Amino acid sequence: MAKFSRPFLLLKRIGKIQKRVKVDTQKLRRKLLRELEQIFNEAVKMARGEVTVQGRELTVKQRQLWARVAAYTAQVMQSIAKGFDEREIDVQLRELRRLVDEAKAKAGTGYTA
Repeated sequence: MAKFSRPFLLLKRIGKIQKRVKVDTQKLRRKLLRELEQIFNEAVKMARGEVTVQGRELTVKQRQLWARVAAYTAQVMQSIAKGFDEREIDVQLRELRRLVDEAKAKAGTGYTA
């Protein structure tokens, strides 16, 4: 049986952790991008007027707000695709939530496709 030094074993363990973190980060990135793509697609539908809110069509102002949500969602997606900074993504997701809340408040609470 071969003997390995503690530093070697620690380096090996660190290497395994780094590999797992890299895989987990990529998996999380893909999941976030899929979920953001769904938000983007729904916001685009609202911006195009393909969706009604409580049986009424959206006004031009409401559609503009949803276009803003779609544009910001695309920016967040691009940022995540380029790199993964958890803190920056958290800030961007909070801003996206604020934009959606603003658009939702002006468009009503529910919508139908």
